[in-house]
Amino acid sequence: MSGSSALLLQHGLSESLSGRFFLHRCDHWYWPECRAAFGWTLDEWLYYGGYPGAAPFIHDEVTWKRYVTDSLIETVLARDVLQLQTIQKPALLRQLFGLSTQYPAQIVSYTKMLGELQDAGNTVTLAHYLQLLNTAFILSGLELFSKGTIRKRGSSPKIILWNNALINAVSPRTFVEARRDTSWWGRLVENAVGAHLLQNSQSPIGNVTYWRKGKFEVDFVVTRGRDLWAIEVKSTDAGSKAGITAFKEKYQYAKTLIVGKGGTQ
Repeated sequence: MSGSSALLLQHGLSESLSGRFFLHRCDHWYWPECRAAFGWTLDEWLYYGGYPGAAPFIHDEVTWKRYVTDSLIETVLARDVLQLQTIQKPALLRQLFGLSTQYPAQIVSYTKMLGELQDAGNTVTLAHYLQLLNTAFILSGLELFSKGTIRKRGSSPKIILWNNALINAVSPRTFVEARRDTSWWGRLVENAVGAHLLQNSQSPIGNVTYWRKGKFEVDFVVTRGRDLWAIEVKSTDAGSKAGITAFKEKYQYAKTLIVGKGGTQ
């Protein structure tokens, strides 16, 4: 096990004398692991994320937030990304990460990003920085699903952070406040599902996107080889299934999955 960052390891693997290699990815901890190790409930895992090093601090949220911010977020942004990649606008990269933590599991247009970020430049720069953060396994901007045709360049990305701790460490909400805010909690649930899908799609034949057509939307579309899955996340009993129904009508061979309070169906 190496303490080096993902970007540093990838940089070394690209050297001509690195030889043959096989990557074994160590993902963020899932709920069953955190439950077995720390006795966490599902709600605690959805809020505090899957960083085992931060687990001892959850009973002091100020210390927990400081630990995640200083030891994890700052380490990735300041050392891993900025020192190993040529970043023309490091302040913009930080702003982009901060903006993303405000919109977990939401589709955010590049136009909106340009309006909220200082010295944002253009959409190409933002797309490049999103890709850098994706390479560092910190956040991803999911593309719009399009079967059989080239995806539209510049389509609005759906923001998914790879660990909910990255969201809540910089959020002013406490655990109790986040749990009471049903809208925000729904975003955390959906983001956790998206992060889980991303961590399990690290394959040349796997891909995670989203789908939207007019008023219809599907939270996640997963392709794996010839298989196609449409996945909808419902954090409450309410909610329309019109999006997944419309997707199924368009792609009749697709399999559907609804993730909700009662499990999956």
